Amino acid sequence: MNGRKYYEFKKILGSILLSLSACIWGGMFVVVKDVVSVVHPLQLVWLRYLVAIIFLILFSILKREKWSIHKKDIGLIIAIGLIGNAISIVSQETFTWLSSAQTGAVITSATPSFMVIFAWLIFKEKITRVKVVSLVMATIGVVMIVGIHLEGNNILLGVLSLIIAALTWALMSVLIQKVNHYSSLQITIMSTVVAIICLTPVIFTNTASLVNIDFLEPKIILSLLYLGVISTALAFVMWNRGLTLVNSSSSGLFFLLQPIVGTLLGWLFLKESVSFGFFLGTILIVGSVWISVKFESN
Repeated sequence: MNGRKYYEFKKILGSILLSLSACIWGGMFVVVKDVVSVVHPLQLVWLRYLVAIIFLILFSILKREKWSIHKKDIGLIIAIGLIGNAISIVSQETFTWLSSAQTGAVITSATPSFMVIFAWLIFKEKITRVKVVSLVMATIGVVMIVGIHLEGNNILLGVLSLIIAALTWALMSVLIQKVNHYSSLQITIMSTVVAIICLTPVIFTNTASLVNIDFLEPKIILSLLYLGVISTALAFVMWNRGLTLVNSSSSGLFFLLQPIVGTLLGWLFLKESVSFGFFLGTILIVGSVWISVKFESN
């Protein structure tokens, strides 16, 4: 396989992995919104990571991966786990608790823009016309799909938490490219362990509410399995792998496939209506991804 064909193969494979991850996370909001009423967001993140790490380590053993962590990478791995797996996910699920998924989708649409900025600052990736056009198309697409609904019990705190989530997720996604000499499974395991270590002291300052969770309730069991195994272990590995195959600026756009999937699931399972704006927004988002991957060479 020559260099050009290999480059195109990497882009296609990376696009598929990033798309699948975003689709899985699109369904995550429905699960989180349901279970967060009985499990605090911070505890929910900690529990999903505990479930995820079991499956991740088992998979690593089955694959017989060889581990060799370089000292120079430890600080960066800690930063990825703290920024992306701990701060970003806790902020995201706190927002879901405080506000609405529609508002979340609109604010989350800023993530690709933040990724372009961080990629420019860290990797000196150029901010080209293709990137700008793609970002504008994608953002308009998200707004057309979900509209702008500023609602919730603590909307200002909710919006602030999601802005933090978008910033930290974007930074984490860019930093992962600096440790791409590890496998995506190894990156996910290391960052998950860091998140568990960071969150555990906070969790055990309030053990009473943790003890009160009914872990035998089917809804709790199924939610933790989905969040831990599918949404964390599987989706994080695919996302981390996709980030090493597609440049930072383009990869962020795949994140915006989430509202498309979320809206479709709401229509299928919750009987929510789908407006004409959904179809136009979907065309804009998918079109922005295609333009970025097709015409962006760096």
